[in-house]
Amino acid sequence: MAYTITLIPGDGVGPEQTAAAKRVIEATGVKIDWEVHDAGVDVMDKYGTPLPEHVLESIRRNKVALKGPITTPIGKGFRSVNVALRKELNLYACLRPCKYYPGIRSKYQDVDLVIVRENTEDLYAGVEYDLGSDEAKHIIDMAEGKIRQDSAISIKPISVTGTRQIVKYAFEYAVKNGRKKVTAVAKANIMKFTDGLFYHVAQEVAKDYEGRVEYEERLVDNMCMQLVQKPELYDVLVLPNLYGDILSDLCAGLVGGLGVAPGANIGDDAALFEPTHGSAPKYKGLNVVNPTALILSGMLMLKHIGETDAATRLEAAVSAVIAEGKDVTYDMKPHRDDPTAVGTQEMADAIIRAMG
Repeated sequence: MAYTITLIPGDGVGPEQTAAAKRVIEATGVKIDWEVHDAGVDVMDKYGTPLPEHVLESIRRNKVALKGPITTPIGKGFRSVNVALRKELNLYACLRPCKYYPGIRSKYQDVDLVIVRENTEDLYAGVEYDLGSDEAKHIIDMAEGKIRQDSAISIKPISVTGTRQIVKYAFEYAVKNGRKKVTAVAKANIMKFTDGLFYHVAQEVAKDYEGRVEYEERLVDNMCMQLVQKPELYDVLVLPNLYGDILSDLCAGLVGGLGVAPGANIGDDAALFEPTHGSAPKYKGLNVVNPTALILSGMLMLKHIGETDAATRLEAAVSAVIAEGKDVTYDMKPHRDDPTAVGTQEMADAIIRAMG
């Protein structure tokens, strides 16, 4: 039986990376019928939107998607396609494993962390009011002098529902994957109502897992220091949206960078797998960007659909190629100008060979 899975090539280096990942995933022997749909800046002229409705319809129908990186404009233009996908499909859990593979250049070697980031609310909910807008003026007036008159406003919603489902997901992930501890991360000493609610609900959920999974709390600033000093003490971290975004990049840095950091966005009805890194448009078409993050995202996808053996073999092949250090892209060489570095597709070829 073949699985029908939506494939979104993305833009920038996305298409060449998805081509590489697609070949590696198919080399595991798992039969997949790919339903290809385009999204991102490259389809704006054709559809008038970076996220055409047929892309969403495909994911809703197939329940699983693999996506290459998509460009998000900074400070202008359309809001992130990645954020829109998460909200439209209620992909409330962002899963970002950060694992060290021998052979990667890093100051740390004893790191095996999993970030579980809430995906739909917090400051990423998109509730913003521009400078001078009636809504901003109203909120400024309500604040009675606490907000400067020349302010734009972002609102940070943290709900009981959103917190409960993300914390429960983190604990269930820990149980299913043999993890020992869940650490909730927030800033409740300052944001007593929003982040305070996050801790309060997390404590309630944790009671259902007493004796099976340890629970603890860390303030986000202290957590940053802890991760740099002693990351080996931590296991699964569950965080609101913004903190999760920031700390997932920090943790990726501990294990070699975004080029080896996979990601998954999971809800009750659909799951979307994508790398943590962006679209790197300046490298488009050059066949130089590391495909590891998207290939490992494919590994997470295989686990999700129940193809555990294929996922294990794929990860082992990636690990072997990295450990050998021969057929890897320039960013994984001791020196970035190393002439022995291979391209995106050639590294994928080496991983396929390593699977036998």
